[in-house]
Amino acid sequence: MMGDSILFFQEVSKAYGSVQALEGVSLTLAPGEKVALLGPNGSGKTTLVHLSLGLLRPDRGRVELFGESPKSLRARRRLGVMLQSAAIPPTLRVREAVELFRSYYPDPLPLAETLHLAGLEGLEDRWYGRLSGGQQRRVQFALAICGNPELLVLDEPTVGLDPDYRRAFWKSLYEWAQGKTLFFTTHYLDEADRWAGRVVVLHKGRVRADGPVKWVKSQLGGKVIRFRSRIGPKAFEGLPGVLQASAVGDYVELATERPESVIPQILAVDPNLSDLEVREPALEEVFHELIREQA
Repeated sequence: MMGDSILFFQEVSKAYGSVQALEGVSLTLAPGEKVALLGPNGSGKTTLVHLSLGLLRPDRGRVELFGESPKSLRARRRLGVMLQSAAIPPTLRVREAVELFRSYYPDPLPLAETLHLAGLEGLEDRWYGRLSGGQQRRVQFALAICGNPELLVLDEPTVGLDPDYRRAFWKSLYEWAQGKTLFFTTHYLDEADRWAGRVVVLHKGRVRADGPVKWVKSQLGGKVIRFRSRIGPKAFEGLPGVLQASAVGDYVELATERPESVIPQILAVDPNLSDLEVREPALEEVFHELIREQA
C-alpha cells in the first residue's frame, strides 16, 4: 500500500473483449479527500468504481482498498457504497432496510441520525417498492452511510432527484462527511465544482487530468468575459485575443487569456452592452475543453 492511502490503483488495465475500458490507470486517494471522478459516457468511470469495490478484477495492475484486496471483508466493513441501481426487496419497509444494513457494521450510525441525514423522516414505515424514484435514492443513500464508513463511494448519487433535494443531499452529506473520504461520479459538473476538492477526468480509459479543482480549471487558461448584448457572438469572435465566442442564454461569453485588452474592443463593437463581468471558467467549460482536445 502506498503510505496511508484509502484507495490505491497502480497501472490498472481492464478490457471487455476487444474494448479497452481502462488502460494504465494509477490513482491514490488519501484520508479525508473529496474526489470527483468525471468523464463522458464510455470513459471507464463505472469500471473504475467496480474495480474499487472488488466487483471486477483488473487484467493488469494492482488495486488496494485500505491496504488490502477490495474483496476483503475487513476492508469492506470500512466502506459505504451507493451505486446507480440497487436490488432492495420492494416489500421491505424503510426502517427494516436500514436496520438490516446497520447490523452488518461494527459501529453503525444511530437509526434516527441515518433517517434524518437521508431525509427519510416520516417514511420509515413505507414499503420500498411504494416509494418514488427520488425517495428510493434517499433510501439507497441511507444504506450507504448507516455503517458510518470511512470511505463513501457514490456513483451518480443525485440522478432522479429534483434540484431542491440535490442541494439538501449535498448539505446533509457534508454534514456527516467531515473527516471522511468521498469518491463520487456525477454528470452534474456544478456538483463537482462546488463539493469536490479534487477532480479526476477520465477519457477513453485514461486519466486526462488529476488535481485540485482550481488547478484543473487553470488548464484551460485565461478568463471568461460575460455580458448582455443585442449583437450576437459572431460579431466578437474575430477580435484579437478572443479564443471562443458563444451565446449562453441571454449572455455572450468570450474565452480569452487577455481580458484587459479584449474589453475595450468589445465596448467599441457594442457601447450599449450591459452586465459585464470577468470570471474564471466553470469546471464544466474546462471539462468539455479537455475532452475536445483529447478527441
